[in-house]
Amino acid sequence: MKRTDYVLSKLFFDLQSAPAAAEYRADRAAVLDRYALEPEIRAAVLADDVATIAPLVNPYLLRYYCTASGMPEAEFLEKIRG
Repeated sequence: MKRTDYVLSKLFFDLQSAPAAAEYRADRAAVLDRYALEPEIRAAVLADDVATIAPLVNPYLLRYYCTASGMPEAEFLEKIRG
């Protein structure tokens, strides 16, 4: 597993708490500053580029991340299929 995989998974895992998810929705960049993500992965997260980040994390964490970030279900499904 690449380091980015672990860091990205840790971010998504941490966002399972309601306060952390709320903080993330309020200021994504500030929360991401706490995680040593590679620049291209950080950009993909900020852009909700599911196609780029999906291969790097557990699908359950990705699904929860999309919910925690406020992404509607239909949009998540469209992005994961695209």
